[in-house]
Amino acid sequence: MIKFINAKLNLGLNIVRKREDGYHDLETVFYPVGLYNGTPENPEPFCDILEITPGENTEFVFTGRKVDCPLEKNLVYKAWKIFKDNYPRLKDYKIHLEKHLPDGAGLGGGSADASGVLLMLNELSGYPFDKEELLEMALCLGADCPFFILNRPCYAEGVGEILEQIDLDLSGWWCLLVKPYVSISTKEAFAGVRPCKPDKSLREIVGLSVKDWQGLMVNDFEGSLFPGHPILGDIKNKLNDLGAVYTAMSGSGSTVFGLFQNREKSLEAAERFGDCYVSVCKL
Repeated sequence: MIKFINAKLNLGLNIVRKREDGYHDLETVFYPVGLYNGTPENPEPFCDILEITPGENTEFVFTGRKVDCPLEKNLVYKAWKIFKDNYPRLKDYKIHLEKHLPDGAGLGGGSADASGVLLMLNELSGYPFDKEELLEMALCLGADCPFFILNRPCYAEGVGEILEQIDLDLSGWWCLLVKPYVSISTKEAFAGVRPCKPDKSLREIVGLSVKDWQGLMVNDFEGSLFPGHPILGDIKNKLNDLGAVYTAMSGSGSTVFGLFQNREKSLEAAERFGDCYVSVCKL
């Protein structure tokens, strides 16, 4: 079985409060990105490739972009382990991840891979778990993981695990993702944030026209990270100058994206970021 693993965007992200347990409550809007890459209209690949096949022993193979961590800390391994712990009759499989999505980018690539493992093992095992049970397992792996079980536009609260599917359709829009060759850890991202409840909820803002988002919908991490990484602010300004209708940093990572009204404008803009990782995605 093969699954193409897409990424996500945070269309906006507000850090609402710091909790007593040290974590932060937030509100954000998750939107899948990369679903249509590989089609004739959008041939550039933008996904990881996960293949799970029967084997004599359980085996993990990683190719493509280097996954720089011990096996026991890899989210693909952790997803297999939590599934195995909950379903001891799990057969032996060879799990092969071909990694293409960039790390430390705020795109949820590792979380998407983990949720992909849960979904595929559940299907290969005859669906022993329902969606709610898979969501519980996914949350044990990371705050972004439950979103990828649903893989539909969602408004999220808590640490990102309280999900509400929303009727948000960005069909016809094109997204240019730009990631400079810097990565940002979650620890660094949260170190400088100042929690504050926004004047207007993201739930309301996403109901407006995309053309009205700029200035209303923000990512609070930009205020804490742009001063220390000025290249991120430069990229955002450049995307605005090149005609993007809405621009923001995704999540707590270093990818800045712009939404364009057509493919031609997004491709023209992509050529202006030759020193960065870029990808053009149809939404």
